[in-house]
Amino acid sequence: MRFEKVFLPGDGLTLCADAVGDADSTAVLFFHGGGQSRRSWHGAALRVAHAGYRALTFDLRGHGESDWASNSDYLLDAFGRDVEHLLGAFDRPVVLVGASRGGQAALVGGSRRPDKIRMVMLADVAPIIANAGVDPIRAFFQHSLPGFASIDDAADALSKFLGKPRPANVAGLAKVMRKDSTGRLYWNWDPKMVAPEFINPPSESEAIEAAAAQIECPVVLVRAEHSEIVSDDSVRRFIELKPNLIVVEAKGVGHMFTGDQNDAFADSLLEHLTRFVPLVD
Repeated sequence: MRFEKVFLPGDGLTLCADAVGDADSTAVLFFHGGGQSRRSWHGAALRVAHAGYRALTFDLRGHGESDWASNSDYLLDAFGRDVEHLLGAFDRPVVLVGASRGGQAALVGGSRRPDKIRMVMLADVAPIIANAGVDPIRAFFQHSLPGFASIDDAADALSKFLGKPRPANVAGLAKVMRKDSTGRLYWNWDPKMVAPEFINPPSESEAIEAAAAQIECPVVLVRAEHSEIVSDDSVRRFIELKPNLIVVEAKGVGHMFTGDQNDAFADSLLEHLTRFVPLVD
């Protein structure tokens, strides 16, 4: 089973995706977190495709091979508009799956096209985001802006941020980095994306609350037990807005436990796909 690269229209820009699985089956659209890439959902997408669904893993605007925003708009509303426009490219309802920023975008965009979605699964996303938990993410982005002299330096920075041992082989990081004319390496995202005004402004909670109240299809929240981002109060607020919210806890982990691999969510995703989503209409 092989991935094919596809390009679909977002909100005035083009988004890149890898697609795998039966084109006649229900599509499952995957969206990564801020600073990640479509590769983060590679393993989960393969499992979904093996189960008979069509899986598409997207680079968000300003990430990977997707277009960077020419107007430097990286507010949550812009990411949500991209998802809203993507939904228009499908003639049948789809499933939306997103981690962190990608989950926020899926919820906001999906709420604007309720006729186009069968289910939404969110990886550690809720209406109220703990600002203190966002501070390490802000710091990592700012530390990354000057770039790195080598893959090893980038691997050390990422390992420290994730709180995980550095892998023995870090050559794979080159796939998610770009090199300038001097040979310096940068993560493959638009530096303008990490401006302070785009990272957890008050408008984001308002948008997520509005989306949670409007969305009609089943929503599954997979919450990290030790999340630095999603609090008990935030989950309770989510349930107030959507009483039939399904909450699943990922035991013993924090918000960034997946790094750039979201395979840990695949079991829960497949369970709820089987429950709520037919392979073919």
